[in-house]
Amino acid sequence: MTLALRTLRLIAFRSYARADLDVGANVIALAGPNGAGKTNILEAVSLLAPGRGLRRAQPTDFARTQAGVGWSVTATLDTPTDPTLLWTGAEPEQRRMAKRDEKTVSVLSLGRIARILWLTPALDRVFVEGPAERRRFLDRIALSFAPEHAEHASRYEKAMRDRNRLLKDGISDPRWMSALEAQLVEAGLGMAAGRRTALAGLLAAQDEESAFPRADAVLEGEFEEESPDAETYRARLFDSRPRDGLAGRTLFGPHRSDLAVRYAAKDTPASACSTGEQKALLVSLILANARALTAQTGAPPILLLDEIAAHFDADRRALLFAEIETLGAQAWMTGTEWALFEALGSSAQRFVVKEGEAGSVAEPA
Repeated sequence: MTLALRTLRLIAFRSYARADLDVGANVIALAGPNGAGKTNILEAVSLLAPGRGLRRAQPTDFARTQAGVGWSVTATLDTPTDPTLLWTGAEPEQRRMAKRDEKTVSVLSLGRIARILWLTPALDRVFVEGPAERRRFLDRIALSFAPEHAEHASRYEKAMRDRNRLLKDGISDPRWMSALEAQLVEAGLGMAAGRRTALAGLLAAQDEESAFPRADAVLEGEFEEESPDAETYRARLFDSRPRDGLAGRTLFGPHRSDLAVRYAAKDTPASACSTGEQKALLVSLILANARALTAQTGAPPILLLDEIAAHFDADRRALLFAEIETLGAQAWMTGTEWALFEALGSSAQRFVVKEGEAGSVAEPA
């Protein structure tokens, strides 16, 4: 079963006035100098999934001129059932929209059509940054398994913002506060369950024969230790109102959990590993995510691997490419030179990306 892009069209997107790519392979290699527009193509593909894309940008950031111009990404997608035409874009000063086969759909619904995973250089520091970055990393994984995870997270964030505002303003209306806490509990438990399910699937799907190290991972924090049911959670929030009021924010909940990752073979925290080891652990987790999704849906997800070869030598790159080929996933990879993709041989479709006066251009190599 297949999930793969066959055509990709960008209009007024980032550095591209227009770009049309016809894709006929499972491995796509984009090569060109830094700043040429390689990552912009991967970002466009990432917007065929829910969320703000691999850079977490606002819709206004995607427009080529950044003022008064709409942008769009259109793709023909082979799915396990039928080919599908996907479109996403925004008019000036308007919210991002999505369409499937010319019919308007919600952006969240894209997660039920295209499962897309990515690994970018911005994630290289996820193990040494604050807990918020690791929660975001895990939430993206959870979203790949269950598109409704985004709705739980969105409702949770809104309810918490509203509760925090009441706390800061000293508003003590018990009915209002109780209603917000009921929303917080329902969405929070849904979000926490999604994270735990995703993490369990991720750990079970790690391949002991992989060339990349096994990562052990657990959720930590007061919420995880207590693992409250709905009634206990509501009571906890009620009792915490005085303390939260002094702090001006909600101090208990899954928004304060952390993802603790260890290099299993060395029993070492990922944060204490070398840069190369951290990159290898990230690749291991992404590949495990892809294997688990393949088992769940019957089709491997699309992989977006930006500057994936930066920390790997030729042997490790070859092993990575071999695992991707075994997985059967369509993988889009970027690099500054073709030598990084030498191990792919003739199996990859290659595009040269360069920037000129008229904007970026991606053309077959």
